[in-house]
Amino acid sequence: MDAGVGNTLISIPPGRVTLSDRRTQRSWSVELAPYCLAAFPVTQEQYAAVGGQRPSSAHGDRLPVEGVSWWDAVRFCNALSHRDGMAPAYRVQADGEGVEWDTRAEGYRLPTEAEWEYAARAGTSGPRYGPLDDIAWYRGNSHGRIHDVGGKQPNSWGLYDMLGNVWDWCWDLYDTEVYGTYRVLRGGGWFDEHWSCRASVRRRGHPAFHLDDVGFRVARCAVP
Repeated sequence: MDAGVGNTLISIPPGRVTLSDRRTQRSWSVELAPYCLAAFPVTQEQYAAVGGQRPSSAHGDRLPVEGVSWWDAVRFCNALSHRDGMAPAYRVQADGEGVEWDTRAEGYRLPTEAEWEYAARAGTSGPRYGPLDDIAWYRGNSHGRIHDVGGKQPNSWGLYDMLGNVWDWCWDLYDTEVYGTYRVLRGGGWFDEHWSCRASVRRRGHPAFHLDDVGFRVARCAVP
């Protein structure tokens, strides 16, 4: 995948990650097979090249796309897969109200939240993979605006903007018993305080919401 900033897919090794939820005081561990994750969030240039529109409130080719819903992200993944000649990962129902993930498909998709956190940590165990001002745009240094991707230091696996700038949509449902169809958001954004920009923080969003601090990055299952 290459448009503007050359959004390379990084190979992520297999491993195990423990997730936690502060609200419910619950924690759980997930075993992960190898997969690939984009080095950068999807940019406005990339989104326009594939989707034919620029939905963001701010404008700039290298800015991460924002103002996109979870459903928009799912449709982008399928469109990008079609463009690159791959089987799409998602089967969207004809009524547009449901979606299934074909885990055997080679096409682009959203990361699971376990994949997201494991990749964000990149082998570290603390709340962040480096000093916050060095790795993230957040309320303390963003001057109240979004910034071009790749402007801060990556983690040791070569992933940029995993914390700050825009939240990333993930595939997972947040808590179906309490929040129904709400999906997981990870990473923190340009307007968030430092405590929200941590590898473990979970946020939720309705899949149809369009927010000016929410974007996404793509993943793929590892190709043998």
